Amino acid sequence: MHIALPIGKSSVLMGSDTPEFMGKHNENENRSKISISAESKEEADRLFSGLSAGGKVEMPIADSPWGSYFGMFRDKYGIEWMVDFDPQYKG
Repeated sequence: MHIALPIGKSSVLMGSDTPEFMGKHNENENRSKISISAESKEEADRLFSGLSAGGKVEMPIADSPWGSYFGMFRDKYGIEWMVDFDPQYKG
């Protein structure tokens, strides 16, 4: 099943799966993550703060080694999110 979330000028949906032949794995790490590309650092902070409230921050939002402003969390419902702002991207 696929979904597109129209947020800002672009949207990205990322998912992953582990085939049975790879053996037993941690089901919590096999879930899809929703990735949001923000249009500014301020928007990224607002989205991260609002959506992560009551959840568990896995990577605080900050400047990343690859040049974007990035963070990850699991919200209060168990949904995994990635929030990103890339100042180099002119989408």
